[in-house]
Amino acid sequence: MKKNVFILISFVIVASILAGCQSKGADKLVVAARGGSHVTAMEAVKEAFEKEHNVQVEIIGLEAADLKQKISLDAKNKNGAYDLIMADDPWMPEFSEAGIFANLSKLGVTEDADFEASSLALGKHPYGAGELYALPFSGNVQLFFYNKQLLDKHNYEVPQSWEEVLSMAKTIHEQDGVAGYVIRGQQGNPIVSDFLPIFWAYGGQVFDDNWNAQIDSEAGKKALNTYMELLAVGANYETTDIVSSLATSQAAMALGWPSWFITGEEASAEYSPVPAQAADGAEAFATGMIGNWMMGVTANSKTPELAAEFLTFITSSEVQKQMVEHGGVPTRKSAYLDSELSAKYKHFPVQLEALENSVARPRTPLWSRVEEALGTELSAAIAGTKTVEAALSAANQEINQIMK
Repeated sequence: MKKNVFILISFVIVASILAGCQSKGADKLVVAARGGSHVTAMEAVKEAFEKEHNVQVEIIGLEAADLKQKISLDAKNKNGAYDLIMADDPWMPEFSEAGIFANLSKLGVTEDADFEASSLALGKHPYGAGELYALPFSGNVQLFFYNKQLLDKHNYEVPQSWEEVLSMAKTIHEQDGVAGYVIRGQQGNPIVSDFLPIFWAYGGQVFDDNWNAQIDSEAGKKALNTYMELLAVGANYETTDIVSSLATSQAAMALGWPSWFITGEEASAEYSPVPAQAADGAEAFATGMIGNWMMGVTANSKTPELAAEFLTFITSSEVQKQMVEHGGVPTRKSAYLDSELSAKYKHFPVQLEALENSVARPRTPLWSRVEEALGTELSAAIAGTKTVEAALSAANQEINQIMK
C-alpha cells in the first residue's frame, strides 16, 4: 500500500513539473496593431509561428489615434502590455526619440536587401542611415487614379506632368460637364497629403537642411496655384466621394491610396505612379507619398527575443506572400515581383515602381503640429480667405515657430 502511495505521489510530482515546464514554454506575445486588414492578414498566418514556438499571439486592433495614445502610455511602464507595436511611419521619429522601440540589431534582426529600400529606411533612426528599430509591415504609397473612359474619349494618354493634368482636367470639365480633377481639401492631414506630391513635383521641399521652412518658395507658390486651378475645374470631396466619382465617370482624376480604389484583384479606377514633373520637359522628382505601417519590438517587452522572432516571421517574404490573399500589402520586392501574384494583382508592378520613387514626410517628431499648421493655411487659400502668398507666408512663419 505504501509503495502504491509513493508511486502515486511521484507521478503527481512529475506531472506537475511537466505541466509547469509546458506552462513556462507557452509564452504569450501581444501585438498592438492598426485595426482592419492588417489584423486580418496577421490572424490568417500566425498559427504556424504559434505551433513552432508554443506561444499564443494576441493581436489587438485599434484605430490609429487610439493606437498611438495607448502605445505612448504603455511605454512609460517598466513591463509593457505590448511586445510588438505597429506605427504609422510619420510617428517613427517621435517614437524613436522617446525610446519606445527596442534596437533590432541588438536582438539579432539584420537588414534584408529584399525589403524595398524606401520602406526599410523608415525604420531607421536617424532616418535612412541609423540603427534599425522597426521593419516595414505594410507598403502603402500614393498613386494617381483616373477614369479610363473619360481619358480615352479625348484620346488622352496617362499624364506625366501636372501641366498635362491641368490641361486635360480643363478640357474634360468644359466638354463633359464633370469634375476634371478632384482634390481632398479637408483641413489637416487630408489637404497636406493631397498637396505635397504636387509641391514635390515642382521641386519643393518643406524644410532645408537646417530645418528652416521652405513652404513659401517659388515652388510652393506655383504648386498651390496649380492646385487651386485644378479645384476650379473640379471638386473638393472626401474619400468616399472621390472614389465613387471616379468610378461613375463623374470625375476624371485624383490622387489616392491604393486601398481606396483597389480591393483584392478589383480596381474601381485605373492607376499609375504620381506625375513626377511640373511641366513637360521639366526635371522629374520623386513624388508619391510613402505611407508604410511599420512594426517593431517594444523596449519594455517581457520577451523581446521571442518578439523579434515573430517580427522576422511576419515580415518574411513567404509570409508576406501568404498575407496578400488576406489583404496584406507587401514591403518586399520578391512579393511584388512574384509572377503568380503580379499576374493576379495587376497593380503590384505599379505600386512597386511608386514605392521606388516615393517621398517620406519630413522626419521630425513635430510633424503632426507642422502638418496641422500647413493644413490650416492651405485650407484658407482654397477657401479664398487668404491669397496664395499670404497663406504660404503664414504657414512658413508658424512652422518655423514650431521648429524652434
